[in-house]
Amino acid sequence: MLARHFHNEGNQVLVLSRHVQKTPWLTLHWDGETLGPWLADLDDSDVWINLAGRSVNCRYNRKNRREILDSRVLSTSVLHEAITRLESPPEVWLNASTATIYRHALDRSMDEASGELGGNEPGAPDTWNFSIEVARAWEEAFFSIKTPGTRQVALRSAMTFSPDRGGVFDVFSKLVRHGLGGTNLPGTQFVSWIHEVDFIRTVEFLIGNPAISGPINAASPHPLPNSQFLRILRKAWGARFGVPTLPWLLEIGTFLLRTESELVLKSRRVVPGRLLDAGFTFRYPTWHQAAPDLVARSRRYAL
Repeated sequence: MLARHFHNEGNQVLVLSRHVQKTPWLTLHWDGETLGPWLADLDDSDVWINLAGRSVNCRYNRKNRREILDSRVLSTSVLHEAITRLESPPEVWLNASTATIYRHALDRSMDEASGELGGNEPGAPDTWNFSIEVARAWEEAFFSIKTPGTRQVALRSAMTFSPDRGGVFDVFSKLVRHGLGGTNLPGTQFVSWIHEVDFIRTVEFLIGNPAISGPINAASPHPLPNSQFLRILRKAWGARFGVPTLPWLLEIGTFLLRTESELVLKSRRVVPGRLLDAGFTFRYPTWHQAAPDLVARSRRYAL
């Protein structure tokens, strides 16, 4: 998504990937664990955006937990080593993080200044605590080493919705269109999200504002309860009904789909305090605005 945007804007884009495919921009192989011959290509670059990390859309067994953690921490550590070897390091390094770093929040919104980081909350499932441990280790690997001359920004991103096939919006849409997009009970848990356009604009805004560093919440200013989120999405797709999902049934379903219920049951009530304070304006601040646009673009993609 980002590579496509920056390439279309006329920038020289280099992507490091475990899976090299034919792309309009330069793509080189990287295992995410060691330095490679690509190091020379990074010299004199302006911006780094590190999004490396194994997908969390899986069961949190021992093997997958290790891959989820290592893919984030090791890749970040290797880039720290890389930056020390360059004659002309980048002006800014944006490293992925996650909005999941905050606690399960039903009572109030979580911004960067007053938000409470999660971890070992009473009654929280082990999978929730694991995700928070990963988020903390990820940011520790990023911020524990200073990079003189290179500004560091951690993107605590919410779910980013785009009409691209295989993305999280595609998954929700398939459920809704097949009558399975009812409330994930209890339905009071909050959904934090951001539209593709605003995610790209957030990245551009952060690149262009040298006074901003540290953690940044990349999320819409209006998270909403799961029941409202799915009702609006059903309306956008013209779906007349959606079967509600009880927690025990959701656990069975996510097991069969080889994923975790945390992705829909944990309440993520994250707001972009620092972006708003810096003057950033959202093109799609509410889900009422974003959902119809995403559905319309998805329909065009399907033609």
